[in-house]
Amino acid sequence: MTLNEIIDYCLSYPDTYKDYPFGEGWTVMRHKGNKKLFALIFNLDGHLCINLKCEPERANFLRSIYKEVKPGYHMNKDHWNTIILDGALSKETLGDMVQHSFELTKPKKSHS
Repeated sequence: MTLNEIIDYCLSYPDTYKDYPFGEGWTVMRHKGNKKLFALIFNLDGHLCINLKCEPERANFLRSIYKEVKPGYHMNKDHWNTIILDGALSKETLGDMVQHSFELTKPKKSHS
């Protein structure tokens, strides 16, 4: 997956936008409602990577079965994974991980 493909995929979720708070080379995908990030896209050691939020038990499980899934680079290692986007992971599996991160970080519904 290319940088533009993963950005476009993240932008396909409702009420999202891209941001560059850390400068060039670090694309942050955020929710419009609460401004929380659900994906951080960057290059590391020559690999395109994405950081995604994940429930801790699921994060450990994913790391145990996919060599492309590592503890979150520069993030809380319990709650974030870094995924190397070298094409080895299926788009469906990656899509599930992005959706999980999106759901964990989306604005809470108000109970009025």
